[in-house]
Amino acid sequence: MSVTAAGISSMATRQILAELAAAYEEATGEVITIESVGGVDAAKRIRAGEAFDFAVLASDALQKLEADGHLVSGSIIEIAESPMAMAVRMGTPKPDPLDEAAVRKAMENAKAIGISTGPSGTHVQKLARDWGLEGEGASRLVQAKPGIPVAKLLADGDVDVGFQQLSEMLGAPGIEIVGLLPEALQPGTVFAAALCKAGAHAEAARAFIEYLVSEETAETKRQHGMIPV
Repeated sequence: MSVTAAGISSMATRQILAELAAAYEEATGEVITIESVGGVDAAKRIRAGEAFDFAVLASDALQKLEADGHLVSGSIIEIAESPMAMAVRMGTPKPDPLDEAAVRKAMENAKAIGISTGPSGTHVQKLARDWGLEGEGASRLVQAKPGIPVAKLLADGDVDVGFQQLSEMLGAPGIEIVGLLPEALQPGTVFAAALCKAGAHAEAARAFIEYLVSEETAETKRQHGMIPV
């Protein structure tokens, strides 16, 4: 069966998109393929002109790509908000409640803090600066390689505490999710979709994006730790 449209996404939406693409194919017969990689790598490949029909990335990353002329102007549409969570290695004591003081204490006490190369990692770096932990804390911030989840750093014992989108931590082996960061510490990361200028199947891609924002996809988003917008 021939591919109707091809897209690229960051890892945070990998499982959601795989499930929704399969449901879309079953309902319409349209075959959608999506390659999920680290968000930084995805943006680089779009900038390099690879022939993707659409992209699903953090909205701010898409806005930069649009401003630089790599996306169809005005095609960005928000899909879901992605709350950020904190996790520890399996069997490690968990703070309760997970309030702002507990998050700060966990960062202060950790010998190594796992963060991503995406928006959640940038947010933790900002928290470290805001809390005066940048000096000694910066050397303890361990950034996972693009496409590698923070959960793997935790499970492998490379870090003591980790922060990333909940969608990337759900179901990961060897970790325990402490919970969502308190509202005051949430970065408000929103993932969105857009049409790529280098694509050749704009109409098919647009139809799939319309499906992604439809009400029938809301429950799948919730099951994977995201909030429909």
